Amino acid sequence: MAVVRINARVDYAVRAVVELAAAAPGALTCDKIAAAQDIPSRFLQAILADLQHARLVTSQRGRDGGYRLALPASEISIARVMRVEQGFLAEVHGQRPEDVTYPGPATELAGVWVAAREAYRRVLEGVTVADVVAGALPPHAAELVAMDNAWRSFSGPSGD
Repeated sequence: MAVVRINARVDYAVRAVVELAAAAPGALTCDKIAAAQDIPSRFLQAILADLQHARLVTSQRGRDGGYRLALPASEISIARVMRVEQGFLAEVHGQRPEDVTYPGPATELAGVWVAAREAYRRVLEGVTVADVVAGALPPHAAELVAMDNAWRSFSGPSGD
């Protein structure tokens, strides 16, 4: 869990939902979403089916058919979309951070993983699809983005 990984399926799902929010109340076909976001159409079909199953997206056949959000974009957090495709927001060796235990001096490490997950969750639960479409992140997320080191990756033992 030390590295935040957003896999292609999650990235595509979030981008598809954002595209649908931008088109609301209109509908978009899978091919239009795929072309607009440069997502493989066949892959996107499966993702849209997952989003439908989770009741975040609806579909309609016919001339005016396509996909639409099932809820207002302001009610859909980024975390909610992510959970459709990956389940937990954070895990350690396939387990929830609160279910991990370590012996001896590493005991408190489980608490570090829980705290890291909570920080991650606060951002993802606190940003909605509507925020992304509006181009205005809520203050708690905007403040993090504005930090000098936010756009810099760290690697190696010294953190540089």
